Parts: sequence; structure tokens; C-alpha cells
Amino acid sequence: MWRLANLDTMELEILGMNFGCVLSALSDAKIPEKECLLPLVSKLLGYCIVAASTTVKLPQILKILKHGSVRGLSVASFELELIGYTIALAYCIHKGLPFSAYGELAFLLIQAIILIGIIYYYSPPMGSKTWMKALLYCGLAPTVLAGKIDPGLFEILYASQHAIFFCARVPQIWKNFTNKSTGELSFLTSFMNFAGSLVRVFTSIQEKTPLSVLMGSVIGIVTNGTILGQIAMYQKPVPKKGKKEE
Repeated sequence: MWRLANLDTMELEILGMNFGCVLSALSDAKIPEKECLLPLVSKLLGYCIVAASTTVKLPQILKILKHGSVRGLSVASFELELIGYTIALAYCIHKGLPFSAYGELAFLLIQAIILIGIIYYYSPPMGSKTWMKALLYCGLAPTVLAGKIDPGLFEILYASQHAIFFCARVPQIWKNFTNKSTGELSFLTSFMNFAGSLVRVFTSIQEKTPLSVLMGSVIGIVTNGTILGQIAMYQKPVPKKGKKEE
């Protein structure tokens, strides 16, 4: 995690981030070179995303618990999102990417599982179809996360996860549009999803991740940005209190 080497060349590496060239430039009262600064900024932003992801769905969870309602939420959207996170996390682990390039997926997956459980709890009584979907996921997810599937199938699954994430947002976007309301959707969660996707595009380019990983972030910007815009558009204005008559 921590490495200090060759003090003459100022090589200081912490959590995969090389501060040496930056410190060397600053000690000479110079602005660090782009080739030195951008990778460091990318790593820092990557770890910031990972840290922020630990609470990104918390506002949505708390809003549902506070109101005891899932009004306006598309169950299918959250189910597909859970599948997408599972595939994306498994693929990044399988490819051996640095944790700063995908770490948020682990925390998002855990929160997505909790969120699905809460949505099921506050939804109409669960039928046999819902139970079957839950049991099927619990049976297949560990195998996928462990990478114990055919490599060719793995590539197909990852290629499909972009369509899965896109389709996960479409039912919610459509429901918002038809209802002219976003119900219990959390603005803060949607904003953090959008901001995370935006920053992840930059870090993906700097980390030289596969193009498919970059495309996932671009899709996230478009879909999360649309939902964010709908929340702003359909938000009901707070009624102003009238003045008391004298």
C-alpha cells in the first residue's frame, strides 16, 4: 500500500498513486507535467468515487423507509440494475483492473440488494414469480462473481450489461413521464449516480480500461441525467404560506 523509494528521485507511492513527480515539481517551484498530474488526479477521483459509493443509495433507502412507500418506483428498473452491477463487478474482478477503477461497484451491489429487499417489502404481496427471481439470482450470482463460467460467455454477459443498465433506466424514465411525477425517487441518489458516471468517464480514459467499461459510464451519464432532469422538471413547488389577515 505504501512505498517510499529512491529519495533522490522523489518516488513516493501510496495506494497505487505516485506523488513523487508532483512533489518533485513543487519542490522546484514548477507546475507538474500533464503526464504526471493527470494519472494522479484520476487515481484520487477514482478513490473518491469508491468512498462516495458507500452511501450513494442511502438517501433513496431512507426516503422509502421514511414514507413507507415505493410510489412511482419501477421495480423492474431496480431488479435490472442489480443484475447489471453483478455482471460489471464480476467482469472487472476477472480482468484484474485496479480497485480504484471499479471499487464503487462492490458497494453499489450491496446497497442494491438491500434496496431491492426494501422495495419488495413495501410492494404488494410477493407472488411466486418474485420469489423465483430472487432464488434464481441467489443461485447464479456467486458463480458469476467467482468467474466460474466460460470466458466466452463472460464476454457476452459483460457486453449485454450495457443494454441491461440502459433497460434498467427506461422503465423508470417512462413511468416518470407517464405519471408526470417521480414519486419517491431520491434527487440526491440520482445526482450522485450522474456525477459518478461523469467522473468515471475521465478515470476510465486515464486508467486505460476497456472501451466497453467506458461506454457503460457514458450510458450512465445519459440515463441518470435524464432521470435527474425529470426530478427537477416534475418537482412540485412548495406552496407559500399566505399572510395572515389583520
